[in-house]
Amino acid sequence: MIKLYDSGVFVVNGTEIIPNDVNASAILKQRFGSSAPSAAQAATQTMAYRILESHNTSGSMDKLQIRFDRMASHDITYVGIVQTARASGLKEFPMPYVLTNCHNSLCAVGGTINEDDHLFGLSCAKKYGGIYVPAHQAVIHQYMREMMSGVGKMILGSDSHTRYGALGTMAIGEGGPELVKQLLKKTYDIDRPQVVGVYLTGKPIPGVGPQDVALAIIGAVFENGYVKNKIMEFIGDGVENLSVDFRNGIDVMTTETTCLSSVWKTDDKVKAWYTIHGRPEEFAYQQPGEITYYDGMITVDLSKIRPMIAMPFHPSNVYTIEELNANLMDILEDVEKKAAAQLESDTVTFMLRDKVKNGSLYVEQGVVAGCAGGTYENICDVRDILKGHSIGSGEFAMSVYPSSQPVFVTLAENGAIADIMISGATVRSAFCGPCFGAGDVPANNCLSIRHSTRNFPNREGSKITDGQIASVALMDARSIAATAINHGKLTPATDLDITYTQPEYTFHDDVYKNRCYFGFGKPDASAELKFGPNITDWPAMSALTEDIVLKVVSVITDPVTTTDELIPSGETSSYRSNPLGLAEFTLSRKDPAYVGRAKAVKSAETARLQGESPTKAFEELAPIFAEIQKQFPHISEASTGIGSTIYAVKPGDGSAREQAASCQKVLGGWANIAGEYATKRYRSNLINWGMLPFLLDGEIPFENGDYLFIPHIRRAILEKEATITAYIVNKKMQEFTLKLGDLTDDERKIILSGCLINFYAN
Repeated sequence: MIKLYDSGVFVVNGTEIIPNDVNASAILKQRFGSSAPSAAQAATQTMAYRILESHNTSGSMDKLQIRFDRMASHDITYVGIVQTARASGLKEFPMPYVLTNCHNSLCAVGGTINEDDHLFGLSCAKKYGGIYVPAHQAVIHQYMREMMSGVGKMILGSDSHTRYGALGTMAIGEGGPELVKQLLKKTYDIDRPQVVGVYLTGKPIPGVGPQDVALAIIGAVFENGYVKNKIMEFIGDGVENLSVDFRNGIDVMTTETTCLSSVWKTDDKVKAWYTIHGRPEEFAYQQPGEITYYDGMITVDLSKIRPMIAMPFHPSNVYTIEELNANLMDILEDVEKKAAAQLESDTVTFMLRDKVKNGSLYVEQGVVAGCAGGTYENICDVRDILKGHSIGSGEFAMSVYPSSQPVFVTLAENGAIADIMISGATVRSAFCGPCFGAGDVPANNCLSIRHSTRNFPNREGSKITDGQIASVALMDARSIAATAINHGKLTPATDLDITYTQPEYTFHDDVYKNRCYFGFGKPDASAELKFGPNITDWPAMSALTEDIVLKVVSVITDPVTTTDELIPSGETSSYRSNPLGLAEFTLSRKDPAYVGRAKAVKSAETARLQGESPTKAFEELAPIFAEIQKQFPHISEASTGIGSTIYAVKPGDGSAREQAASCQKVLGGWANIAGEYATKRYRSNLINWGMLPFLLDGEIPFENGDYLFIPHIRRAILEKEATITAYIVNKKMQEFTLKLGDLTDDERKIILSGCLINFYAN
């Protein structure tokens, strides 16, 4: 079904794979003679290389400085981005910048604050020349597919699932500060990423959908890090056997592999897609060169993919539905054990085996939604399965969210909406809420099956610290519909004999013309920004001092810590325009005592900055400084920065939201310490908020509550030292070593300045 190559490979004419082993050179020379390229030469023939080269401004393809063509943010992120850019000198948007409103679309929490954000976004589009997509018009990624993608283009988004590779567009999801840099005409600076080929062959059998293919790939590559921070390049004869909607459904899920981006070869189906959407000029044929080198290769036989399910609590926890049903109790028991270790909670007992009735697993909810599930073809196939059936009047409920109003209109015209609703399922407007816990939150102890992007703990809306636990399994829309007509009995769509009607799609762009604001190139400097009472500026942040004292205020030993655990999604999203208000939720569903501990440490730094005694403001610091001064008598509490830090084994899996880092910063955090960082974007967020992204090899030498002293840290950054000497003060100045990893010159300056805002202000 799926094979991972142990080495890099050459691909000849887009079809023949030659592993880069001891025989590769001889094979190529025999075939191509003296013109046979080296691996380095053939690596320049990837589609990814050509796109990066055309957007690079550095003059070096090893150290890239990228300028993007277009950008996108939604209403969880754009307020903070614009506020940061304003503080850094923003005058107008230098490129098409789309502000969508698909996350905080419901005024369920906090009174008017969600709609206040929307008015602010519209006023920003008018003042700075942006594109504004009102609530319920489209989820961010569907709008970008329909209106902003382009073959060979590069798009940067402040949502982790910014992926339009199936349309020939290289898109990257990053934290807000990276978008701020683009707004200020700066660059996205990275080392040239490796490129891994994904060779698709064969054709999916009826009942298998894009989520099945995506989950199979994620299960094969996530844990081993095969594509981490790399670009996935989709090629092979199997691509032609997939519709563009099907390709989009696979592509958006590449985020869950932890790759940096993705890109696909294009063909006549993609050309037709652009024509249907009224933008034929954005199409070009794109494919790898005659001899192309990939740093790795994944081969996928689409004909062997079967309906998949990703069990709680990660998209990589995958099984075929057939395998799960055949080994039900054993697999459920194993999932329960893994979940118990992951949740580390005394307040909830996670159970799935109690959902087994007469040898079958029953679920309470099904959801098809968002950028992954709510596409036109997915919902048409759901209609074909549900038509003439009832989802029943029991506990099972189902909801469907078309990904955009144009999609919704065509589904209404062809009767799909009526058939779905008659079955008992509900149809909602375009909204990302089910993907992050702001819509269709399951009841306590319930299991939801969803064609959405993630199933991390807490992400569906439950609160483990309040004794609530629900869970999500990811599945394809077709198998969700098959389960629905069996009233919640887990059923793969391949068990059904269905004729899929595949009605033709018509794109109704009048929906957008009649409602969206298109202001790019037309900024109005006289327009006033509209601030609601929840929209606040970022607090002042101090520059890094020569020496720092850090208190460890949380130690997380989970194998992976998601951004949803660092700063919860769901109802807390309403406060994302208020840095201090949102910070109150930091780690609230993982370590509820964190905020209080961090604030206590921050009180000492606040006193120091005001010229007062930090040890009087926070008395437990007095013996800490006394111990430090025994070995470093020159150290003064007046000139030594005081902050907090957390340790996590592998933090940052998941969302690009910058608030996972900024909330720690506004609470006085000055560093993270990790075995490794799950994603580049989380590490970038730390750096952009002036936080030190420390790495620690081996066992943790300190405990929660310990104080760490790091002398000469400012000098170490200036002098680009690879290792940092630190001390555990509570343990009689026990010495240990930290690392910072590679930092660009600008990243060093940002950390020294205290944050990106300070860097540009200086």
